[in-house]
Amino acid sequence: MKYKSFLKTNMNRTTIKEFQLIGIALETKTTNENGQSGIDCGSLWQKFENENCFERIPGKLTNEIFAVYHSYEGDYTKRFSYFIGCKVPKGTHVPEDFGSLLIPGGTYEKIFAKGRMPDCVADGWKAIWNSQLDRLYKVDFEVYDEKSKDWNNAQVNLFISVK
Repeated sequence: MKYKSFLKTNMNRTTIKEFQLIGIALETKTTNENGQSGIDCGSLWQKFENENCFERIPGKLTNEIFAVYHSYEGDYTKRFSYFIGCKVPKGTHVPEDFGSLLIPGGTYEKIFAKGRMPDCVADGWKAIWNSQLDRLYKVDFEVYDEKSKDWNNAQVNLFISVK
């Protein structure tokens, strides 16, 4: 199966220390059912861009943007919350129109999604969903940086919380 070979060549286990994000979140949980999360998450990305959220987040430690899946109600077929933000020092003041999210430290599978955007990210998630990864369904996230700016040849790192 193509998903197994994809993960075998595009994945490595890593340990991450806890870190803080400031950004924006969906007002309600979403679901992968009937493509709803694609619509909801896409709308949040539009809001992040249209309201210049990146520029307005204080104290950014890097130029990376994190898209975070969290507060799962079960596996990937159940409802979850979604957040987009940037890494900041712990204790950074959260501006009025923003929220804060703490990414827990722990063990993650780092998966390299490469190719045309947004298809490469969608293909990465399909591989994850069809895998035997021993997922925690706590917090998973994508990292968008300089390597993801060329939409014809992007690389996005996906971090999946595992046992």
